[in-house]
Amino acid sequence: MLTKAKVFLPGERARVILIAAFIGLMSGAAIIVFREAVELIHEVVFVWGYAALGIAEGGWRRLLLPLLPMFGVSLLIPLSLAFPGKVNGYGFPAFLRRVNLENGVIRARNIFIKIIATALTIGSGNSAGVEGPIAQIGGSLGSQVGQRFRVSGKRMKIYIAAGCAGGIAGIFNAPLAGIFFAAEIVLLGTYEISSFSALVISSALSTVVTRAYYGAVPAFPIPAYAIVNPFVELPLYTGMAVIVGVSAVLHIHFFYAVRDRFQRLPLHPQIKPILGALLVGCIGIFFPQVMGNGYDYIAKALAGETLVWRMMVLVFLKSLATAITLGSGGAGGVFAPALFIGAVIGGAYGGIVHHFLPEYTASAGAYATVGIGAFLAATTHAPLTAIFLLFEMTGNYMIIIPVMLTAVLGALTSSWLYGDSMDTVDFTREGIDIHEGREVAIMKSIKVGKAITEDVDFISETANINHLLELFRFARNHFYFPVINAKGLMVGVVSMQDVKTILHSEEERVCHLVGAICTRDVIMLTPDTNLYEAMKLFDIKGIDEIPVVETLEEPWVLGMVKRQDVIAAYNHEMLKRGINERAESIRMICSAS
Repeated sequence: MLTKAKVFLPGERARVILIAAFIGLMSGAAIIVFREAVELIHEVVFVWGYAALGIAEGGWRRLLLPLLPMFGVSLLIPLSLAFPGKVNGYGFPAFLRRVNLENGVIRARNIFIKIIATALTIGSGNSAGVEGPIAQIGGSLGSQVGQRFRVSGKRMKIYIAAGCAGGIAGIFNAPLAGIFFAAEIVLLGTYEISSFSALVISSALSTVVTRAYYGAVPAFPIPAYAIVNPFVELPLYTGMAVIVGVSAVLHIHFFYAVRDRFQRLPLHPQIKPILGALLVGCIGIFFPQVMGNGYDYIAKALAGETLVWRMMVLVFLKSLATAITLGSGGAGGVFAPALFIGAVIGGAYGGIVHHFLPEYTASAGAYATVGIGAFLAATTHAPLTAIFLLFEMTGNYMIIIPVMLTAVLGALTSSWLYGDSMDTVDFTREGIDIHEGREVAIMKSIKVGKAITEDVDFISETANINHLLELFRFARNHFYFPVINAKGLMVGVVSMQDVKTILHSEEERVCHLVGAICTRDVIMLTPDTNLYEAMKLFDIKGIDEIPVVETLEEPWVLGMVKRQDVIAAYNHEMLKRGINERAESIRMICSAS
């Protein structure tokens, strides 16, 4: 009987698919709650407030517009005080860190924090997107499921990515885009067939749930698209791709420059989002298109119902408003602003080329459509996500050709000019290449100063060889000795290999000085060098010890670092993190029970 019963138990792969299906259904439900929350806040705060203040009457009452976004972010203060560090700012890089470099354990409260904080920020008119937060909400659901089943870190990562896929698929009504968003951005392009199947199932079922509630309506109403003259338009799209790539790099730099500026402001952290909302509201007095997620104006740009000069101005103003909102501490994502900027860049470009070549080019709306995919690919370095998003939004196979061209060339241009996407800047600033994986990231997070052997002897360059031999005789486990000058600064390294040729001559041992036989051109490390760089030097140079000095400019000897010291420090850190992660997982499971 036991043998027969086992036949009906789901295997490992079937269990993953079943759990992914559950995550997809939950993600779809979370999208509905999230969208309704944003709409509710928008109606209560922005629409009702707009009417109550009489802003539509114009005149001096338009100056009251900033009060609406300021009121919305002021409601973030209690939430921010209750959950410090979890509410304010652009949180997707921290989410990627948790998924790819840490244990993937995300608290359930993160779901409610993202829903409330993002709804208050965007619903009140601040400039941000809902797609990044909804991906985090879906990922948090996946993490919660993984914690309940007490899965491994690798399986946890798959469940989180499945939740992200469901979130993006449902919010855009685009299941393929959800799959590739999770694969390219969340999993960093490192996925297997087993994980890919989980993404497919979750993405599909999340879309089923949202379509059942909202209908099979795309995120934007895309007009009919066709290439008028491929011999003229494809070169024009190539030129647009380069412009988009350059614009994406400027957008990324500008975003982080504004954020850094807000971080340095001598203001209370709870005041900064209100100041940011004031500035966004001031921009909105003259250009209200920058407020909120901008979906309404994107629809106008795609329909060709906008002016070229206005779109050119909005390229900068939307980037500025988004950087201010998120840099000052508002909650939200950068996905929707990227779509907005791409639409207005493409629309402005298309309006210009269509004006001069009306018989050979499509309308400005067609270029705005392609611009969405190009700019999204350029800022995220995820061209497949952009290509499939545009294909699903239009349902037009013809658009694949220009979107593929502009998305790939835009991403290549952006990555060539600047190696980071919007989500990896903070990692690079810390010296971490997130694409290299958790192990490398851990090695890069540990400094050589934690691994050096400080009780090491050194010898003067004016000492004779007999003194050096005495040093070697009493040394334990050291085969290299730093050589210092009269000022105490390191000038080289000496080893037993250097004295081999004169060992048998007493006269030469007395007459030769250490400074004459030591190796002068040596590698030196500082305490701030990370273990990854140290290990690379060990492998490249084929040595086992490297001297550590205070600075390269003033090389006071601090000690030596050995290959085994690096390995021991890494193992110690892995053990410590493993214990902490296990304890955190158990604590979170117990607190949720």
